[in-house]
Amino acid sequence: MTGWTAPVPSAQDSTAEVTRGDRQHFAAVWAQNLMGTSYVPMTSAEVESRLAGYTDRLVDALLSEPFDPGPARSVGVDLVAVHFTSAESLGRTVDLLGAELLDALRLGGDGWRDRVAALQGALCAGFLQAARKRTLDEQEAIRQAVLDARDAVEQALRTSEARFRAIFTEAAMGIGIADMTGHVLEVNDSLRRILDRPAEDLRRMTVHEMVHPTDDAGLWRMYEELVRGERDQYRVEKQFHRPDGSTVWTEMIVSLVRAEDGMPQFQVYMVEDVTERKRLQERLRHQAMHDPLTTLPNRALFLERLSEVMHDHAPDERIALCYMDLDGFKVINDSLGHHVGDDLLLAVGQRLERAVRGDDRLVARMGGDEFVILIQGSPGTEHAIEVADTVLGALRAPFRIGGHELSVSASIGIVDRPLDGQSAAALMRDADVTLYWAKADGKNRWALYDHERNASEVAQFRLSAKMPAALEAGEFYVDYQPLMGLREQTVVGAEALVRWWHPEFGRLGPDKFIGLAEETGLIVALGRWVLRQACLQAKRWQDEFGNRAPFISVNLAVRQSRDPGLVADVEAILAETGLAPTQLQLELTESAIMGTADEPLDALRALSRMGVRIAIDDFGTGYSNLAYLRHLPVHELKIAGSFMEGLRDAERADPVDARIVGTLVELAHALGLTVTAEGVETFAQARRLADIGCETGQGYFFAKPGPPEDLRDFITAHL
Repeated sequence: MTGWTAPVPSAQDSTAEVTRGDRQHFAAVWAQNLMGTSYVPMTSAEVESRLAGYTDRLVDALLSEPFDPGPARSVGVDLVAVHFTSAESLGRTVDLLGAELLDALRLGGDGWRDRVAALQGALCAGFLQAARKRTLDEQEAIRQAVLDARDAVEQALRTSEARFRAIFTEAAMGIGIADMTGHVLEVNDSLRRILDRPAEDLRRMTVHEMVHPTDDAGLWRMYEELVRGERDQYRVEKQFHRPDGSTVWTEMIVSLVRAEDGMPQFQVYMVEDVTERKRLQERLRHQAMHDPLTTLPNRALFLERLSEVMHDHAPDERIALCYMDLDGFKVINDSLGHHVGDDLLLAVGQRLERAVRGDDRLVARMGGDEFVILIQGSPGTEHAIEVADTVLGALRAPFRIGGHELSVSASIGIVDRPLDGQSAAALMRDADVTLYWAKADGKNRWALYDHERNASEVAQFRLSAKMPAALEAGEFYVDYQPLMGLREQTVVGAEALVRWWHPEFGRLGPDKFIGLAEETGLIVALGRWVLRQACLQAKRWQDEFGNRAPFISVNLAVRQSRDPGLVADVEAILAETGLAPTQLQLELTESAIMGTADEPLDALRALSRMGVRIAIDDFGTGYSNLAYLRHLPVHELKIAGSFMEGLRDAERADPVDARIVGTLVELAHALGLTVTAEGVETFAQARRLADIGCETGQGYFFAKPGPPEDLRDFITAHL
């Protein structure tokens, strides 16, 4: 299934609506929000002018086709370059883009919100990359200053000591020095402020007393390697406890200072407070992992959670997915507008969250009007079915949206199975297939995944995919079954029946592939091929048996009968093969020919005028407009074999079936049509049908379908 996505107007349409005044207004608001968040050596007018240029780049990226958020990344880099480096500057910029940009530009719709989110992410990525590089440059300068101070100690002890002390004391980054046992020797004011502890307390501590419960084991493994002199530096992200119980996030570089003989001498810690940056990242991650319309987890978070469950689960643990799609949502969205559709999706998401909330469940919006419910640790299929029934019940009450009372239902595909041996891709594929089944079975219901049904549909798909090549490769062939005159017991006709000799599945009857050919449109080419083969064979019989040769009867599928090139094809094949038109009969099902009641019948009439016979196949199994039947260009009725069952036994014939067949024969004769009875399997049936007045019969009593050579011998034997 494919999910609905809000359409986004083209950039060309939107450009005309976004004026220079709109851009300047947003730049002015942006400047007001950023003033005072960072030290920038520019006047307010210069800041606004600079941000106006950035606004143009962001708006042009928003409207780009195809959409490319890349320019927003360079805007983030440029913000750092002009000294807007604080987390507050970035946070206000991101919040302003999300809250004000679309309103300022007077753009609306779910699709624009997705683009703004992408611009936010790209801008943040550029900002953080530039800020990180700036920090690393400063860190490297400090580290180099420490090394310079060590190397120059003998030549200019006082100068280097003063330089080191200035850097150490005045640096904005926290710096600590410890000996090789881990005892803290010295800290600067910045480190004291970051950790919110007096310098005296820090100097009484050891490095190991600063362990945080969330510290990764790898952090302390790298520390031990540094202490042993096996590495000179490592970088980590680490949390520290403050005395008031709060936690500070830091980015820390630990470096080893060696003595002249190369032996480890000191540990130097350079610590940057990244708490605000971390919070911003978490906020951005929340935005990236949640649907902006419904605030539900989105596809990305759902797939992440599903992958976690797949990789970390208990033995024999089960999982269930309820993959749902709203019925009738497109009609509401198209007729009442996308704003009503958005409000309806929001209301549906809220109902779902209330109806199926639980610690073991995750409700996510996959996009458009598709939602999915993940049930971790499912107790069994019955539980998943209960959840699906709960969802259907929750959606039963109408929604009041914008003055409209709207009713929607849902189709739900259910997959419930053990996790062992499964993959996330297989679960999603099977859930999607099952959702399609629920739609195809009538909507407003759930469907449970069935392996046998899926295998059958996959096999059908494989067959449909191979049919064009099979036709080219000559894998199809035609069998023939005689139509016998019931009184004179001679072969008056033969029905052409197509078969497929599949290299993998062997001989396939038409019931296995004709429906697929109809769906794919190949039926026209296949039917044309069968007609040509049948006419060629009929011409051979005509040349051999003359006036005693049987006519050939060929089935026309519904799609063939609607093909505008049908008459031309028949005319061309008759001319090519040299077969007389009177020797050709075309069979259409009762439902197909009656379906033309409100359509032009020019094709059938043209064929009839050419001399081609038209027969209605399986007559009596569908609904016939008998008043209309007399106006159709039909020559023969073929009574369905289902009516023959009651005539099998001469002694115990079913009077109802006999009466029905007799009535159909009388009707046909009243209309001037001949009658062929299908499905004749016993002598009693053949005799009774002859008595009733049927002209011809067809069935296993006379002969099964077979190759043309067998039918030639059969014709010869009944001359």
